Amino acid sequence: MSQESLRLGLCAGEASGDLLAGSILRAWQQRGTSLDITGIGGDQMQSQGLESLCAIDRLAVMGLVEPLKRLPELLGIRRRLIAQQQRVTPDLFVGVDSPDFNLPIERRLRASGIPTAHLVSPSVWAWRRGRLRSIRESVDRMLCLLPFEVDIYREAGIDAMCVGHPLVDELQQLPAAEELRVAMGLPSNKTLLAVLPGSREGEVRHLMPVFADAMQLLQARHTNLHFVIPAANAERHKQIESVLQPAALPVSLIRGQGREVMRCSDAIMIASGTATLEAMLLRKPMVISYRMASLSWGILSRLVKTPHVGLPNVLAGEEIVPELLQHHATASRLADAVSGLLEGDGARQVGRFDELAGLIGGNFAERSIDALLPLVKE
Repeated sequence: MSQESLRLGLCAGEASGDLLAGSILRAWQQRGTSLDITGIGGDQMQSQGLESLCAIDRLAVMGLVEPLKRLPELLGIRRRLIAQQQRVTPDLFVGVDSPDFNLPIERRLRASGIPTAHLVSPSVWAWRRGRLRSIRESVDRMLCLLPFEVDIYREAGIDAMCVGHPLVDELQQLPAAEELRVAMGLPSNKTLLAVLPGSREGEVRHLMPVFADAMQLLQARHTNLHFVIPAANAERHKQIESVLQPAALPVSLIRGQGREVMRCSDAIMIASGTATLEAMLLRKPMVISYRMASLSWGILSRLVKTPHVGLPNVLAGEEIVPELLQHHATASRLADAVSGLLEGDGARQVGRFDELAGLIGGNFAERSIDALLPLVKE
């Protein structure tokens, strides 16, 4: 099915969603389709012709208290967007991520006869599975980035398709490992261990001290080891530096460039999060860890329904990457697990990573368009 011109409604509530939607819009227009785009988005979507109903940063709120403080404004934006979309009656409306904001909009629009889709599945596989009923009422199709999510939706009577992950395409554009080592001033004759303690202040505060202790133990065991740490921003750089100062370690602390650091490393010690998927797609053996405040851990561990937290393990349905969480995340256990990678266990991980990456696949933008086209209102 093809269309010469389409009226599309879109809403991306944060920068990551704007990037995803922007790549789809670019690919759609490259097919020769003329798009009339309304809704909310950022620079990437606006570059493809969207005149955003409001600034995207008005939707990008995090935490528990901040959204409550901004609730009247957020509800007002939602009402304006619903009214706009009901007035222009797009051929299709797509909510991009931000499910707490987008799903109620999709539900209202679908009830008024506008086809709806949602891109990026909420983490129903991990918690709040009760949202499936609301999702079933809200969308004609869920576009998933990971293959295991599709079965969960289909079992709940929701049409779903896996469209691959944009990271697959993005990571293929990185330079060769040797080239990156030269560019970042990293030694070419050392075993490089990337250390990624997270990008948030709390993650670094809880994880970096135990990572630093593990690095000391590893240095004593593996004399040819060099550590490299990508700091997410200036604040994290300063925070990590203060933890490392007492230690005399062969370490390079680099501003940003997390993907590049992983690309040129031999193994990775990493905080749980999306970066573990990046490491898997780069075929880098890893050990996953996480620590948080005891009260938060007590609450979160009761809410999470999956036996694994690392995305490679969730994808595999078993623990192929060691997960050392909370009180299990000790320096000695981390050092033992990383030593295992350096002494041969890493090759077994990489073999499974090839298989899992093949299940996800790339070509995200084109696959997304193919999944959306059948929904377009005739």
